[in-house]
Amino acid sequence: MAASKPVEPPSGAGLPRWQLALMVGAPIVLGVGAVYLWNRSKTKESREKGNGERKTPEGSASPVQGQDGPVETDREPEITSPLDRAQAAKNRGNKYFKAAKYENAIQCYTEAIALCPTEQKSDLSTFYQNRAAAFEQQMKWTEVVQDCSNAVKLNPRYIKALFRRAKALEKLDNRKECLEDVTAVCILEAFQNQQSMLLADRVLKQLGKEKAKDKYKNREPMMPSPQFIKSYFSSFTDDIISQPLQKGEKKDEDKDNEGEAAEVTESSGYLKAKQYMEEENYDKIISECTKEIDSTGRYTAEALLLRATFYLLIGNATAAQPDLDRVINMQGASVKLRANALIKRGSMYMQQQQPLLSTQDFNMAAEIDTRNPDVYHHRGQLKILLDQVDEAVGDFDECIVLRPDSALAQAQKCFALYRQAYTGNNPSQVQTAMDGFEDVIRRFPKCAEGYALYAQALTDQQQFGKADEMYDQCIDLEPDNATTYVHKGLLQLQWKQDLDLGLDLISKAIEIDNKCDFAYETMGTIEVQRGNLDKAIEMFNKAINLAKSEMEMAHLYSLCDAAYAQTEVARKYGLKPPTL
Repeated sequence: MAASKPVEPPSGAGLPRWQLALMVGAPIVLGVGAVYLWNRSKTKESREKGNGERKTPEGSASPVQGQDGPVETDREPEITSPLDRAQAAKNRGNKYFKAAKYENAIQCYTEAIALCPTEQKSDLSTFYQNRAAAFEQQMKWTEVVQDCSNAVKLNPRYIKALFRRAKALEKLDNRKECLEDVTAVCILEAFQNQQSMLLADRVLKQLGKEKAKDKYKNREPMMPSPQFIKSYFSSFTDDIISQPLQKGEKKDEDKDNEGEAAEVTESSGYLKAKQYMEEENYDKIISECTKEIDSTGRYTAEALLLRATFYLLIGNATAAQPDLDRVINMQGASVKLRANALIKRGSMYMQQQQPLLSTQDFNMAAEIDTRNPDVYHHRGQLKILLDQVDEAVGDFDECIVLRPDSALAQAQKCFALYRQAYTGNNPSQVQTAMDGFEDVIRRFPKCAEGYALYAQALTDQQQFGKADEMYDQCIDLEPDNATTYVHKGLLQLQWKQDLDLGLDLISKAIEIDNKCDFAYETMGTIEVQRGNLDKAIEMFNKAINLAKSEMEMAHLYSLCDAAYAQTEVARKYGLKPPTL
């Protein structure tokens, strides 16, 4: 797939990054950094644990987990005080609750609230929380919120009341306050209850999608950095529009009267756009392509594809798609152009989380241009994201057969095999994949991506020193690749817990490429772990403004909202997760 910054699997692959940002420790830094092509799914077992529903009322206001059921005795205690009478009313309410007689239970809990002395805050908070549980069964969400709020006023760290209120707020579409409550719950539970984390993840995704939809629609298109653009085009080996302009390349006439190639002139908008590409004057390319298209020039198909490509690069998929559609359906266009358009539209669909449409486009490209290595290379990356590793390896093999010198395909095949062995817990196959990486960097010592992917595998195997050497090789080969500095910085945090060096390297990435959204995102995540929430929000907002797709923007909003929710939780309840 045509992407410079690697893409995560769409779902079910490891911890959400908002959670990684909240938690602290070596595995967290690895999780943030492991975004080359996949995230490890180490949390499947944890999803089976800590998943108990909080449905029943209780007999104690203790926020300690495990005290979910009502506390009762076999016989009525001797009633001597208002508190005793309140407890008796609560116990009757619990029996009605268990019998699903919720209206009767509510009456008993109301009686308990009325009888309870106001100084008995712990007991009174329990009675409010129990009545909220009964209202919840009746789906009276406003009443649930009111009673849980009373319980939390009396006991600010009351997990059950906070979580019940969060669920009710979600039902009332009050996602902002819902997120604040469930964030407090996650911190109090030390991120051990999957039910709470799933609610937080769901709300963050909803908020992120809502905000991104509005922001992305009204955003000002932004040309990415020259480094990003060059990296993008380097992922293609059989792309006509990205080939350098040949000296004396033909314009509208095949030859001039003397049989010599005509010089490029401004009469061809497409050829002028190609000149601008060589000069890295990218801002003028779309307008020159438009001139070619509007004049129905000789290079209309090429101009449509080049314009669509730059629309994709500035994050304007809405404008790109009609151009790609025209090229794909243009009978006079060459097979190479149509296949390239299918690859780019397929990659666009995958960014939009439409894997079926994406797969269809890649398959169609393979049908019309069976010997195009780019088709198999980019489809292999798609298969990795879809967890179809065997098919990915097959596509990489086909790419290698067609272009044996494709170092990138060789490296990514090794990575696919490594991932399969690692997730399958097969040590011998892991070693085979690692040996494959050694072979790749020996045969293709100029392939920076080979070193980078090998470094990730080495980091997984906790061979930190060698991973650091691999990142140094990347930097020697591509000193202007900001992403490599980010990954090397994350490695320092995991390996040596060297926060200063890690931050210096990520700052270096921003200095090299001030449009590197991955650097800002990572910096924001680290600032959350350090407890610098205002700084984190600033970094996430910078990344949001640089996002190249609505999906990426939604993810960044989720991180930003998670950080903002923490600031509110700290202000309201004095709760903060541990910091670096």
